[in-house]
Amino acid sequence: MGCYDCCIRCIGAVPYPSLVATLLCYAGMALFCGCGHEALAQTEELIETYFARDPKDFEVMASFIKYFQFVIYGLASFFFLYGILLLAEGFYTTSAVKQTFGEFRSTQCGRCLSLTFVIVTYILAFIWLAVFAFSAIPVFFLFNMEHTCHNINILAETTPSINQHSWICMDARQYGLLPWDAMPGKSCGMTLAAICKTSEFHTTYDLYIATFAGAGVTLLALILYLVPTTYNYAVLRFLGRKGIR
Repeated sequence: MGCYDCCIRCIGAVPYPSLVATLLCYAGMALFCGCGHEALAQTEELIETYFARDPKDFEVMASFIKYFQFVIYGLASFFFLYGILLLAEGFYTTSAVKQTFGEFRSTQCGRCLSLTFVIVTYILAFIWLAVFAFSAIPVFFLFNMEHTCHNINILAETTPSINQHSWICMDARQYGLLPWDAMPGKSCGMTLAAICKTSEFHTTYDLYIATFAGAGVTLLALILYLVPTTYNYAVLRFLGRKGIR
Protein backbone atom coordinates (compact mmCIF):
# COMPACT_ATOMS: atom_id res chain seq x y z
CA MET A 1 0.00 0.00 0.00
CA GLY A 2 1.43 3.33 -1.09
CA CYS A 3 1.65 6.54 0.86
CA TYR A 4 -1.17 8.08 -1.15
CA ASP A 5 -3.52 5.20 -0.35
CA CYS A 6 -2.64 5.45 3.34
CA CYS A 7 -3.42 9.17 3.35
CA ILE A 8 -6.75 8.58 1.61
CA ARG A 9 -7.68 5.90 4.15
CA CYS A 10 -6.70 8.15 7.07
CA ILE A 11 -8.67 11.09 5.67
CA GLY A 12 -11.64 8.81 5.13
CA ALA A 13 -11.50 7.72 8.76
CA VAL A 14 -11.83 11.29 10.09
CA PRO A 15 -15.29 11.86 11.65
CA TYR A 16 -15.92 15.26 10.08
CA PRO A 17 -19.35 15.86 11.72
CA SER A 18 -17.88 15.13 15.15
CA LEU A 19 -14.87 17.31 14.37
CA VAL A 20 -17.08 20.24 13.33
CA ALA A 21 -19.25 19.71 16.40
CA THR A 22 -16.16 19.71 18.64
CA LEU A 23 -14.90 22.98 17.19
CA LEU A 24 -18.35 24.55 17.58
CA CYS A 25 -18.60 23.25 21.14
CA TYR A 26 -15.25 24.77 22.10
CA ALA A 27 -16.07 28.07 20.40
CA GLY A 28 -19.50 28.23 22.05
CA MET A 29 -18.17 27.36 25.50
CA ALA A 30 -15.38 29.93 25.15
CA LEU A 31 -18.00 32.60 24.42
CA PHE A 32 -20.40 31.42 27.09
CA CYS A 33 -17.85 30.97 29.87
CA GLY A 34 -15.57 33.92 29.10
CA CYS A 35 -18.25 36.51 28.36
CA GLY A 36 -20.63 35.09 30.96
CA HIS A 37 -18.05 35.34 33.74
CA GLU A 38 -17.27 38.95 32.90
CA ALA A 39 -20.95 39.84 32.37
CA LEU A 40 -21.80 38.59 35.86
CA ALA A 41 -19.07 40.77 37.35
CA GLN A 42 -20.37 43.78 35.42
CA THR A 43 -23.94 43.02 36.52
CA GLU A 44 -22.90 43.02 40.16
CA GLU A 45 -21.36 46.46 39.75
CA LEU A 46 -24.29 47.82 37.73
CA ILE A 47 -27.04 46.68 40.10
CA GLU A 48 -25.13 47.58 43.24
CA THR A 49 -24.32 51.07 41.95
CA TYR A 50 -27.66 52.14 40.47
CA PHE A 51 -30.41 49.96 41.95
CA ALA A 52 -29.45 49.02 45.51
CA ARG A 53 -28.41 51.40 48.27
CA ASP A 54 -28.15 48.88 51.09
CA PRO A 55 -25.51 46.14 50.51
CA LYS A 56 -27.76 43.69 52.36
CA ASP A 57 -30.33 43.99 49.57
CA PHE A 58 -27.76 42.64 47.15
CA GLU A 59 -26.35 39.82 49.26
CA VAL A 60 -28.41 37.05 47.65
CA MET A 61 -27.63 38.23 44.13
CA ALA A 62 -23.93 38.64 44.91
CA SER A 63 -23.79 35.11 46.35
CA PHE A 64 -25.55 33.73 43.29
CA ILE A 65 -23.10 35.51 40.97
CA LYS A 66 -20.05 34.15 42.81
CA TYR A 67 -21.54 30.66 42.86
CA PHE A 68 -22.35 30.73 39.15
CA GLN A 69 -18.86 31.98 38.31
CA PHE A 70 -17.47 28.82 39.93
CA VAL A 71 -20.03 26.78 37.97
CA ILE A 72 -18.67 28.36 34.79
CA TYR A 73 -15.18 27.12 35.64
CA GLY A 74 -16.56 23.62 36.06
CA LEU A 75 -18.56 23.80 32.81
CA ALA A 76 -15.50 24.87 30.85
CA SER A 77 -13.45 21.95 32.19
CA PHE A 78 -16.25 19.42 31.72
CA PHE A 79 -17.05 20.35 28.12
CA PHE A 80 -13.36 20.44 27.22
CA LEU A 81 -12.94 16.83 28.38
CA TYR A 82 -16.31 15.69 27.04
CA GLY A 83 -15.55 17.17 23.63
CA ILE A 84 -12.31 15.17 23.47
CA LEU A 85 -14.15 11.99 24.49
CA LEU A 86 -16.87 12.50 21.87
CA LEU A 87 -14.30 13.19 19.19
CA ALA A 88 -12.40 10.03 20.16
CA GLU A 89 -15.66 8.08 20.12
CA GLY A 90 -16.36 9.50 16.68
CA PHE A 91 -13.00 8.22 15.43
CA TYR A 92 -13.71 4.81 16.93
CA THR A 93 -17.20 4.41 15.48
CA THR A 94 -16.18 5.78 12.08
CA SER A 95 -13.32 3.30 11.89
CA ALA A 96 -15.52 0.45 13.06
CA VAL A 97 -18.28 1.27 10.59
CA LYS A 98 -16.00 1.76 7.61
CA GLN A 99 -13.67 -1.07 8.70
CA THR A 100 -10.67 0.95 7.62
CA PHE A 101 -8.05 -0.64 9.85
CA GLY A 102 -7.75 -4.21 8.74
CA GLU A 103 -9.31 -6.63 11.23
CA PHE A 104 -10.65 -3.88 13.48
CA ARG A 105 -14.32 -4.58 14.28
CA SER A 106 -16.97 -3.33 16.67
CA THR A 107 -17.39 -5.14 19.98
CA GLN A 108 -20.21 -5.44 22.48
CA CYS A 109 -18.30 -3.16 24.85
CA GLY A 110 -17.80 -0.62 22.06
CA ARG A 111 -21.50 -0.58 21.25
CA CYS A 112 -22.40 -0.13 24.92
CA LEU A 113 -19.94 2.75 25.13
CA SER A 114 -21.48 4.37 22.04
CA LEU A 115 -24.97 4.00 23.54
CA THR A 116 -23.74 5.63 26.75
CA PHE A 117 -22.45 8.63 24.83
CA VAL A 118 -25.74 8.91 22.95
CA ILE A 119 -27.78 8.92 26.17
CA VAL A 120 -25.46 11.36 27.98
CA THR A 121 -25.41 13.72 24.99
CA TYR A 122 -29.22 13.67 24.78
CA ILE A 123 -29.42 14.55 28.48
CA LEU A 124 -26.85 17.33 28.08
CA ALA A 125 -28.74 18.73 25.08
CA PHE A 126 -31.98 19.00 27.10
CA ILE A 127 -30.14 20.54 30.06
CA TRP A 128 -28.34 22.99 27.80
CA LEU A 129 -31.63 23.95 26.17
CA ALA A 130 -32.71 25.19 29.61
CA VAL A 131 -29.39 27.02 30.01
CA PHE A 132 -29.90 28.62 26.59
CA ALA A 133 -33.37 29.84 27.63
CA PHE A 134 -32.07 31.05 31.00
CA SER A 135 -29.27 33.04 29.34
CA ALA A 136 -31.91 35.01 27.42
CA ILE A 137 -33.29 36.55 30.65
CA PRO A 138 -30.52 39.16 31.19
CA VAL A 139 -30.55 39.97 27.46
CA PHE A 140 -34.31 40.54 27.69
CA PHE A 141 -33.88 42.74 30.78
CA LEU A 142 -31.17 44.91 29.22
CA PHE A 143 -33.05 45.11 25.92
CA ASN A 144 -36.13 46.40 27.73
CA MET A 145 -33.95 48.81 29.65
CA GLU A 146 -32.39 50.17 26.46
CA HIS A 147 -35.81 50.47 24.80
CA THR A 148 -37.16 52.30 27.84
CA CYS A 149 -34.24 54.71 27.76
CA HIS A 150 -34.91 55.34 24.08
CA ASN A 151 -38.52 56.24 24.88
CA ILE A 152 -37.37 58.57 27.66
CA ASN A 153 -34.98 60.36 25.32
CA ILE A 154 -37.75 60.83 22.74
CA LEU A 155 -40.09 62.27 25.36
CA ALA A 156 -37.32 64.53 26.68
CA GLU A 157 -36.81 65.95 23.19
CA THR A 158 -40.49 66.44 22.42
CA THR A 159 -41.87 67.56 25.80
CA PRO A 160 -40.27 70.20 28.02
CA SER A 161 -41.97 68.96 31.18
CA ILE A 162 -39.96 66.59 33.35
CA ASN A 163 -43.14 64.99 34.70
CA GLN A 164 -43.94 63.61 31.28
CA HIS A 165 -41.19 61.00 31.45
CA SER A 166 -40.36 60.72 35.14
CA TRP A 167 -42.92 57.94 35.57
CA ILE A 168 -41.10 55.64 33.10
CA CYS A 169 -39.03 53.23 35.19
CA MET A 170 -37.11 49.97 35.16
CA ASP A 171 -37.64 47.89 38.28
CA ALA A 172 -34.90 45.31 38.94
CA ARG A 173 -37.13 43.69 41.56
CA GLN A 174 -39.59 42.55 38.90
CA TYR A 175 -36.86 40.40 37.31
CA GLY A 176 -35.80 38.79 40.58
CA LEU A 177 -32.49 40.65 40.73
CA LEU A 178 -33.37 42.25 44.07
CA PRO A 179 -35.83 41.45 46.88
CA TRP A 180 -39.14 43.34 46.89
CA ASP A 181 -38.19 45.37 49.95
CA ALA A 182 -34.96 46.65 48.33
CA MET A 183 -34.65 50.42 48.03
CA PRO A 184 -34.83 52.04 45.59
CA GLY A 185 -34.90 48.89 43.48
CA LYS A 186 -35.78 50.88 40.39
CA SER A 187 -34.56 53.77 38.29
CA CYS A 188 -36.79 56.29 36.53
CA GLY A 189 -36.76 59.15 34.08
CA MET A 190 -33.55 60.89 33.15
CA THR A 191 -31.66 58.97 35.82
CA LEU A 192 -32.42 55.79 33.93
CA ALA A 193 -31.50 57.44 30.63
CA ALA A 194 -28.15 58.47 32.12
CA ILE A 195 -27.47 54.86 33.17
CA CYS A 196 -28.07 53.67 29.62
CA LYS A 197 -25.37 56.04 28.38
CA THR A 198 -22.69 54.63 30.68
CA SER A 199 -19.98 52.31 29.40
CA GLU A 200 -20.86 49.76 32.10
CA PHE A 201 -24.34 49.32 30.64
CA HIS A 202 -23.19 48.88 27.04
CA THR A 203 -20.37 46.54 28.04
CA THR A 204 -22.73 44.39 30.12
CA TYR A 205 -25.30 44.31 27.33
CA ASP A 206 -22.75 43.23 24.71
CA LEU A 207 -21.31 40.58 27.02
CA TYR A 208 -24.70 39.04 27.68
CA ILE A 209 -25.47 38.98 23.96
CA ALA A 210 -22.19 37.14 23.38
CA THR A 211 -23.02 34.77 26.26
CA PHE A 212 -26.43 34.05 24.75
CA ALA A 213 -24.83 33.43 21.35
CA GLY A 214 -22.26 31.12 22.93
CA ALA A 215 -25.01 29.10 24.59
CA GLY A 216 -26.76 28.79 21.23
CA VAL A 217 -23.59 27.64 19.47
CA THR A 218 -22.97 25.05 22.20
CA LEU A 219 -26.55 23.77 21.85
CA LEU A 220 -26.04 23.50 18.09
CA ALA A 221 -22.82 21.56 18.71
CA LEU A 222 -24.60 19.08 20.99
CA ILE A 223 -27.28 18.54 18.34
CA LEU A 224 -24.57 17.98 15.73
CA TYR A 225 -22.95 15.47 18.07
CA LEU A 226 -26.23 13.56 18.35
CA VAL A 227 -26.68 13.04 14.62
CA PRO A 228 -23.45 11.12 13.82
CA THR A 229 -23.29 9.46 17.23
CA THR A 230 -26.81 8.05 16.93
CA TYR A 231 -26.23 7.02 13.31
CA ASN A 232 -22.94 5.28 14.08
CA TYR A 233 -24.47 3.44 17.03
CA ALA A 234 -27.36 2.26 14.87
CA VAL A 235 -24.95 0.94 12.23
CA LEU A 236 -22.78 -0.77 14.85
CA ARG A 237 -25.84 -2.44 16.32
CA PHE A 238 -26.94 -3.56 12.87
CA LEU A 239 -23.50 -5.03 12.19
CA GLY A 240 -23.63 -6.80 15.56
CA ARG A 241 -26.96 -8.41 14.68
CA LYS A 242 -25.53 -9.55 11.36
CA GLY A 243 -22.70 -11.23 13.22
CA ILE A 244 -20.01 -8.77 12.09
CA ARG A 245 -18.08 -8.18 15.29
